[in-house]
Amino acid sequence: MRADGSPAVKDVVLVGAGHAHVQVLRRFAMRPLPGVRLTLISRELHTPYSGMLPGLIAGHYRFDDAHIDTAPLARFAGARLYGDEVTGLDLARRLVLCRQRPPVPYDILSLDIGSRPNTGAVPGAAEHAIPVKPIDGFLARFEALRARVLAGRSRRVLVVGGGAGGVELLLALEHRLRRDLAATGDDAALGCTLVAGATGLLPAFPRAFRDRFVAVLERRGIALHEGARVAAVEPGAVMLDDGRGRIPADEILWTTEASPAGWLAGTGLALDAQGFVRVDATLRAAGRDDVFAAGDTIAFDPHPLPRSGVYAVRAGPVLADNIRAALTGQRLRPYRPQRDALYIVSTGAKHAIATRNGLTVAGDWVWRWKDWIDRRFMRRFIALPAMPAPPADAPRADAMRCGGCGAKLGATTLARVLGGLAPAPNPDVLVGLDAPDDAAVVETGGPLLAVHTVDHFRAMIDDPWRFGMIAANHALGDIHAMGAKPHTALAIATVPFGDEAKVEADLAAMLAGANAMLRASGCALVGGHTGEGAELALGFAVEGRVSRDALMRKGGLVPGDVLVLTKAIGTGVVLAGHMRGLARARWLEATLVAMCVPSGPAAAILAAHGARGMTDVTGFGLIGHLVEMTRASGVGAELVLDRIPVLPGARELAARGVASSLLPQNLRLREAIRDPADAEALPMFPLLFDPQTAGGLLAGVPAERADACVTALCAAGYAEAAVIGTVRPRADGAPPITLRASADAA
Repeated sequence: MRADGSPAVKDVVLVGAGHAHVQVLRRFAMRPLPGVRLTLISRELHTPYSGMLPGLIAGHYRFDDAHIDTAPLARFAGARLYGDEVTGLDLARRLVLCRQRPPVPYDILSLDIGSRPNTGAVPGAAEHAIPVKPIDGFLARFEALRARVLAGRSRRVLVVGGGAGGVELLLALEHRLRRDLAATGDDAALGCTLVAGATGLLPAFPRAFRDRFVAVLERRGIALHEGARVAAVEPGAVMLDDGRGRIPADEILWTTEASPAGWLAGTGLALDAQGFVRVDATLRAAGRDDVFAAGDTIAFDPHPLPRSGVYAVRAGPVLADNIRAALTGQRLRPYRPQRDALYIVSTGAKHAIATRNGLTVAGDWVWRWKDWIDRRFMRRFIALPAMPAPPADAPRADAMRCGGCGAKLGATTLARVLGGLAPAPNPDVLVGLDAPDDAAVVETGGPLLAVHTVDHFRAMIDDPWRFGMIAANHALGDIHAMGAKPHTALAIATVPFGDEAKVEADLAAMLAGANAMLRASGCALVGGHTGEGAELALGFAVEGRVSRDALMRKGGLVPGDVLVLTKAIGTGVVLAGHMRGLARARWLEATLVAMCVPSGPAAAILAAHGARGMTDVTGFGLIGHLVEMTRASGVGAELVLDRIPVLPGARELAARGVASSLLPQNLRLREAIRDPADAEALPMFPLLFDPQTAGGLLAGVPAERADACVTALCAAGYAEAAVIGTVRPRADGAPPITLRASADAA
């Protein structure tokens, strides 16, 4: 099912979020093709723009200035975004093989996966040099390098590679490091070296252009070695092959000739001698009518092309048009690379040198020109049309309403409905609608009690595999909150109607993700029910087992206990932000990762540290579930807001007024808070009511055991676990919840 509700007829899978593919997404967003579903598979969710990388290293740009955020772009294009690494292709069955998820089917495939420096050709380079690509990994390594330099542990920086990329990178590094050292008052020498190789400095560029950079290097005191290749890399040095011997270096960066992704060799695609994908003039893979490729990963059959971002950018519109033509049976058009591209290379500071058609110019104005060109390109992917927020009274059929636990009915509505029911009496029901808890508890006649729960909701993301994991994890949460071990599960799956093969693929991916989560918790999937519907949805009836003395309830909180929360809150607002194209990819990814963290180990740790009452924080939000605990226990509670962990981006989105569609109903529980008017002025206030999907556990733990409990939770992978408040005696007639902005607040 596509974002517009129509069934998917053709699947276009884009592997890699390179300069060409981001343009494919934008062009399909501006002119969708009925029946065509786009899927982007990318390890890099924030794809770097190569033109701005040196400026980012030099300190002229922020991370978000120089990266295209794939989450809003994919949402704008109606594309599914899969954060994963591709490991191969099955061309016969038209499948993309991924490291984590099940194979992804395609009708049309396009590759834009870039390249990487060839460290494998020189002994020791892979072990002792820092490759510049992939760029996301390099940025983390650069920050570590920078920290070593500022700490005085590294002072000699060497870059291998005399092309434009190597020159520009070294000049950016040198500028940034000298500036940072000066800011700390450190006047120790910084030594920088460029090894340009046998072909010398900037061999593909005009002499005037090269001479200007030779002058810049000399003026900045950067040593230049030309006419020799690096024969070996060892700890602390490189060895040249011309007899000049050993060049000492604390940090060695590798920007030499590119190499392709290793997995391409096993795909069966036609490759050139180096292993790059051969494409014809239309960017179609040689010998294939269903595979395209662009960017640094291609070998262009008509004539060789430099591996430069300027060519990938120019190829983007042609690639988009030819994918569309292949889908509609139209004639493909040739890609005609520019004969002489404009190159603008910065010198670290806000100064640049440019060349085209033999003309070379330089100056600060050239850097400003480059900055204008780069920012203009980036604005096309940053300044996307805003998706409107749903009105507060929007009907539930509104496509912008939340999925996951944000699609639940409000607590007050549910309480009124359930209060009117009279279930058949059954002495085996120990916990049921007469005393609701996270799950029902039924007598079995043996040493163990049976614990039953059911959960079902619409998909909140367009990745069926990950949605399956989240739905299963969420359903298991009630079992864990009762102190039980999951035993069996029945699935209830709804899949949008459409092409039979695509329905099968989506159902298989969704159930594979769910089954992986169930298996990890020791829960057997024993059956279920499937059906067609308007939207992807999944739920589970889960049965667990618990000994009588280990059963955990919402009640049982004791004044003086502390409240421990095992996960950060904010899933509702981040998912709502994603629906509106406002959530950054890294925020969304952190939220999805959190929703896939199981609560079983956390429940065991809490129980081992004396937890006396426990629940999982889900659709009614932190306040809603805490209110249930205080009512069941006959106590009050005090929360310290600055101790409550919050998912990345949740505060920013809440400050912009983004909210889950369930939030207004959850906010009715504000009456449980003392001085609600004062509390509502606190920035954190809306997040306390934010509906959570697969949220953490909230438990009351004896105060003297709290530190050890949190330490054990963090060691088990619950890095955000924290003491967030205290259980207090209940004051007659007063609301049970008190809020404090911080532990130091009066």
